[in-house]
Amino acid sequence: MTGNAAALSMTQAISFGRSGVADPAPDLKWHEGWRDRLANLDLAPDLGDDIGSRTWWRGLATLTALCAAAISTFPGIQPLQAGGAPALAAADFNEARAQMIVPLALGGDTGRHMAATDAVRPLTQTPERPQIELTATLGSGDSFARLLERSGVGSADAQALASQVSGAVPLADIAPGTRIDLILGRRAARTMPRPVDALAMRARFDLRIEMERVDGRLVMRRIPIAVDATPLRIRGRVGDSLYRSARAAGAPPEAIQAYLRVIGKQISVASDVRAGDEYDIIVDYRRAETGESEVGKLLYAGLVRGGKQKLSMIEWNVDGRVQWFEASGAGETRGGMVRPTNGRQTSGFGMRRHPILGYKRMHSGVDFGGGYGAPIYAVSDGVVSIAGRHGGFGNFVKLSHGGGVGTGYGHMSRIAVRPGQRVNRGQVIGYIGSTGLSTGPHLHFEVYRNGVAVNPATASFVTRAQLEGKALADFRARIRQLTAVTPGAALTPVAAKQAEAPKLGSLSDVASKRVGGGI
Repeated sequence: MTGNAAALSMTQAISFGRSGVADPAPDLKWHEGWRDRLANLDLAPDLGDDIGSRTWWRGLATLTALCAAAISTFPGIQPLQAGGAPALAAADFNEARAQMIVPLALGGDTGRHMAATDAVRPLTQTPERPQIELTATLGSGDSFARLLERSGVGSADAQALASQVSGAVPLADIAPGTRIDLILGRRAARTMPRPVDALAMRARFDLRIEMERVDGRLVMRRIPIAVDATPLRIRGRVGDSLYRSARAAGAPPEAIQAYLRVIGKQISVASDVRAGDEYDIIVDYRRAETGESEVGKLLYAGLVRGGKQKLSMIEWNVDGRVQWFEASGAGETRGGMVRPTNGRQTSGFGMRRHPILGYKRMHSGVDFGGGYGAPIYAVSDGVVSIAGRHGGFGNFVKLSHGGGVGTGYGHMSRIAVRPGQRVNRGQVIGYIGSTGLSTGPHLHFEVYRNGVAVNPATASFVTRAQLEGKALADFRARIRQLTAVTPGAALTPVAAKQAEAPKLGSLSDVASKRVGGGI
């Protein structure tokens, strides 16, 4: 002990009896002491701890006692008795089920049938329906007469009907997919085909045909359908997406795609079209009084920026070739030459020793190898100025491309064009051969500038069609006609046309009249 601190041992602080257990407080009553002992008693000790001790054995005895009590008080399981007896025995139920109007899976599996009574008489033959109503569809490459024959009409009647319908509309004008409603009447004999009592179809977009048998013959009625052919014009702001904006305005997807392809030849759609620009789309459009509509090809592609036309393009035919022209009359720009044939180059431009003449002289073109009869193509648009034998070139074709530029093709086996003919880029103008001064089949190709042969490797043609004179005036007049169309004018109501006599009932009316005789 050091300093002023005092230290007490545990035995000094708490007094214990002889057993080492703390003496109970002298003021506790006897029942309070037992209550404390019972409170400290652990009846469910952990059987994994202190195995073999008194506490462990007491816990095992407690567990055994609880299981025995549960088993001794188990009431057992007995089946519940349902009240009442079944209405039908099993055999009676199967007998009744076989005669119910129920699905096969629920009652028609016994094979039992109702017995026939004396009132039942066997049929000598199955009765026929007095008429048959059906719809046939004209397929691609099909004929009107063959369609009728497949529907059950006799061959002679089908040919007569086809001839009668062709008087109202050429059979070739009836589009594939046309639905034809038919009513076939009663047969005179079972071995004969059914006659046609009525026929109705949309023969053309602007014409419906109805036919009904009256007094033994088919009477035709033509019902013209009013059609408005005003072009559909759609204008709107480009915004975030030209495509989405035009679709929201009602433009057909095919028209938008065609519009983007057309203006894409003049400007870059990705970088040159601004959000504030306005698209101007006009498409061929037809709408019938019955509500159907047909959308045709793109007629006009325009782009407006700041209230002024940035692009104004329509399709125009020049010398048999259709292409898109801008309002100024300028057509599509096409650059570069196509390869005159698919063979490899075997000889270049310049001085060389001639393989036949044996001395050096100027080789004014390039040679391309190839198999005999391989096609030769025009490298650019042009007009044939020479097509025939031409000295050492043998069978020779010369094209004039305008602006003093021309091309020549020699040693052909056969020529496929004639003088004065206009040819397009990539068009076949002849076939490789070995005519003239030639040691084997090949193509001799030359390029001319103002009549002088130049190295073809230095030439690259750029062609752009340009309208002039009356063609340009007609072109601009067509632009004014299209741009005069008011946006949405094609959606106004269409006035109905007067149908011709005689007045025939609808197909359902005809069917109700024919069925009057019964079976």
